[in-house]
Amino acid sequence: MSTSFFTPELPKLISNLEQIVSINTENPPGREQEAAEWVCTQLRNMGFQSTTVEINLDRTNAIGVFENGPGPVFAFNTHLDVVPAGDGWTTDPFRLRRDSGLLYGRGSNDAKGPLVSMLAAMEQMVRARDEWSGTLIGVFVADEEVASTGARHYVKQAPKIDFCVVGEPTSCTTVAAHKGSMRPIVHVMGKTAHSGTPDLGVNAIIESASLFSEVGSEHVRIRERHHDLVGSPSLTITRGNGGHADNVVPDLFEVMLDRRMIPGEDENAVKEEISALVARAAAISGAHMEIVDYKPTTGGATETALDHPVVEAAQRACCHHHGHQTAITGFQGGCDLVHFRQVGAQGIVLGPGDLAVAHKPDEYVPEAELVLAAKIYRDIAFDLLKSR
Repeated sequence: MSTSFFTPELPKLISNLEQIVSINTENPPGREQEAAEWVCTQLRNMGFQSTTVEINLDRTNAIGVFENGPGPVFAFNTHLDVVPAGDGWTTDPFRLRRDSGLLYGRGSNDAKGPLVSMLAAMEQMVRARDEWSGTLIGVFVADEEVASTGARHYVKQAPKIDFCVVGEPTSCTTVAAHKGSMRPIVHVMGKTAHSGTPDLGVNAIIESASLFSEVGSEHVRIRERHHDLVGSPSLTITRGNGGHADNVVPDLFEVMLDRRMIPGEDENAVKEEISALVARAAAISGAHMEIVDYKPTTGGATETALDHPVVEAAQRACCHHHGHQTAITGFQGGCDLVHFRQVGAQGIVLGPGDLAVAHKPDEYVPEAELVLAAKIYRDIAFDLLKSR
């Protein structure tokens, strides 16, 4: 570890988290521009070349680059957007509250806590720049919670990246794989009639019964597949919408499926499986069914080999700062790591906070984990960029 490093200051971490939580970036609609400008100011003050990149109206990425001689390219990434606050909060979700070592606020856990810890690590790397060589990048993106628009936009024009650490709540332990998601929208067609004479029509909702049954059977079948870190894939129904009047037989029922993929599953092959499922259901009922769209999601699944240098560096840092060996696990949800594959990056997911409290009222992050994450982030980057 560099002799230039010092313990990250908790008051500064809390102050930064308080400021970024107060910027409402609920997605939808996102509005990450103000948050991106705040991040760029922090990066610029550290010595990074920083810029905001507008994707579309009010959807903005914040990018910082610190070139420090020849060597690998290392990127820190997390997202600026948060899920809607919703109801059930004890206090204002956009005003950070400190209570018994916990910091409450929307995004404190997912993922503005990881963001401020990354900024602290990046500041320390700049201070120790005489002891490492390479390029350090911060990629703080819009729209991770819905469709990963920010990450998808960034990798279209990004430089080659060797290593990437993605900030998500993992209780400061190493995640080396995550699931992917796919959400097909299926239309089941019927024929309208007066509800008093239903036999004169075809009820699209009733005709959907075969689709429900086939989804259940498919879920059981694909559960036979298994990945050591993330478990099995899944298929379920998350939305249904049909009917336009109380006394009319519905001629259309729209169903949204949610397919979770594991590393090793090919997205095109999964689409073919879903198409075959819908065809089977249509043949059983005799109704017309078709996949009309795929709702945008975070993306596919991915994994990093457990003996890759970025995983090994993460494990060394975790062991050192936790004081014991920590497990390598998988992420049940999706995140932006998969998109960095397009520019050559191998990476891990790691951050302060427990995923179990993300997306809930009174979301929180332990303040001690902000400091812990900053140290671990810093040591991973230094390990992979230090002068040999």
